[in-house]
Amino acid sequence: MTAGIAVDLRSAVPPYEQIRLQITSLIAVRSLAPGTRLPTVRSLAADLGIAAGTVARAYKELEQAGLLATRRRNGTIVLGMPDDGLPAGGAVPADLIAAVDRYIAEGRGAGLDDGTLLGILRVRLGLSRLGQ
Repeated sequence: MTAGIAVDLRSAVPPYEQIRLQITSLIAVRSLAPGTRLPTVRSLAADLGIAAGTVARAYKELEQAGLLATRRRNGTIVLGMPDDGLPAGGAVPADLIAAVDRYIAEGRGAGLDDGTLLGILRVRLGLSRLGQ
């Protein structure tokens, strides 16, 4: 599992957020299919060389977003992406998802909140003129 996840401790983006973004991307491009069991918090933390609380926070936020579920005997499993209007069947290229993740990470690293990031996207897409 850690082959798809790396943490850059020099980044302005907190490690838990890096993990959250990377797991979200892996789920979005269907590299992590629904039902896939993730490593335990302690196992992933040890593999990445970070504190278990950091991984636990990422998992908790992914659970709150409806992407993961933690069950005592089954561990943490992938639920998949909610139906958010994205094309089915993995039609969104992985490099595009990665670019969006970089945009989010850079914006948060610059201290921008989600509303500001969405506002920038709306302006760039021309949606602000349409009142959307």
